[in-house]
Amino acid sequence: MDRRSLIIGYSLVASGSALFASKAIFIKLAYLERYDALLILAWRMVFALPVFLFVGAFELVRRRRAGVPLPRRNAVLGAIGIGLIGYYLAMILDFGGLLYVSAQLERLALFTYPIFLIFIGAGFFGMRLTRTSLIAAFISYLGLAAVFATDFSAGGSNITFGTALVLGSAVSFAIYQLMAKRYISDMGPTLFTSVALSAAAVTTLLHVFIVRGHLDTSMSAHYFLLAAGTGLLATVIPSFFVNAGMARIGAASTAMISNVSPLLTIYFAVVLLGEAFTLSHALGTALVVGGVGYHTWRELKAPARA
Repeated sequence: MDRRSLIIGYSLVASGSALFASKAIFIKLAYLERYDALLILAWRMVFALPVFLFVGAFELVRRRRAGVPLPRRNAVLGAIGIGLIGYYLAMILDFGGLLYVSAQLERLALFTYPIFLIFIGAGFFGMRLTRTSLIAAFISYLGLAAVFATDFSAGGSNITFGTALVLGSAVSFAIYQLMAKRYISDMGPTLFTSVALSAAAVTTLLHVFIVRGHLDTSMSAHYFLLAAGTGLLATVIPSFFVNAGMARIGAASTAMISNVSPLLTIYFAVVLLGEAFTLSHALGTALVVGGVGYHTWRELKAPARA
């Protein structure tokens, strides 16, 4: 692959990771105006859904014109089901957790999903549990415990509840990652993402209307800008950036670059939200990112050893 294509790939993944990192910041800023997880989640989907529907429809038209077979019905149903696990359920838990924990703790807890993926994969999907996996898990959760203990001293039981919700979101996303591969191979990443996200968005909006009977529109223009940022800048654009970059540089390199995401979230949280960043936060962050990074690095080396 030529140098220019690699540079574009790395730039797309890095930009996508940076935009993903802004999600918690948009949400926290929205909470300052309206302390309601379900509301900002619903408006996130209002802004994101039309784009995913358009991209999905465009991909279907492109396939028909090119004579490419349409995906099987079972694949579409699978993408819908997995989307509800990996996006709808994960988002509900994540946004709920952000009501109680800092943006820094949320991002670090969510970032541990590869560790959950390892253990769930070993328990239910026949994956091998290695010494590298165990070391990475120990390092990462030691770091998470350091940040949790620091925040717990200030927030008490709310921190425990919020962290549990975010870890539940990480588990949901890990299950999604394990189950999605076969359907992505069948449908292609663009169509799969459009179907999965559209299903999650529609379900989220139905959830709101069932629980509340309407979608509140009484917020300020500033709130709608934050919701649009959450839906477009922190959801739609990075999804396509990362997918496009991954097509150029591969999944392994994409995973390595994505390690910068929690660091950027922490930077934004300190600068924009005024969150404290202590020595314990620094140590915990280094351990969490180091543990996940160590596992990814070992996985990159594994083919060379085989």
